[in-house]
Amino acid sequence: MTATTWLTLAALGAFHGLNPAMGWLLAVARGLQERDRWALLRALPPIAAGHLASVAVVATAVTVTRSVTASTALAVAGGVVLVGFGLWRLLSRRHFRWAGMRLSSAQLAGWSFLMSSAHGAGLMLLPVLVTAPAPTGPHAGHLAAAPVGALPGLAAAGVHTVAMFGTALVVAVLVYEVVGVGVLRRAWFNVDRLWAGVLVAAGLVTLIRA
Repeated sequence: MTATTWLTLAALGAFHGLNPAMGWLLAVARGLQERDRWALLRALPPIAAGHLASVAVVATAVTVTRSVTASTALAVAGGVVLVGFGLWRLLSRRHFRWAGMRLSSAQLAGWSFLMSSAHGAGLMLLPVLVTAPAPTGPHAGHLAAAPVGALPGLAAAGVHTVAMFGTALVVAVLVYEVVGVGVLRRAWFNVDRLWAGVLVAAGLVTLIRA
């Protein structure tokens, strides 16, 4: 994958980190509930781990499938899935919530995995992965083999999650220490609708470029 591909994956990670539904808002709530900055900081790694697991499932599936399937067919299928999922999220009135705030690290990771999966976080990487240049050179055939074919997907998920984690950390600390959660009541907008619109747009771009 090219430098542009890695930068795009990192940018998507930052975008996910900005989304309160991906976990920073829950981390802030934990900090406020326990009146402890370290409670906030302790909540973020398991949240990032759950996000990584969710994204890695899709990313590795795409890169492994791409090694045995024509890129155009994969791009068309992925674009259709993205548009369909985005429209469902756009039209759905359901909101995914968790019952309480006092969760163990394992429960936080599980919540993050479910939330990221329900919002199609991994699907956001699909347009980048299906259009990334295929391996070339004398070792290209070996790179396409299945356990090795999973490595680009895992690497993509890792870069994406590092950017997500860094962005969520900065936002959570700023809200907790400086801005305060009151700004969410004054400047809130429907992130779910924005997210769904981005999913649909990403799907359409994937179909156009297929």
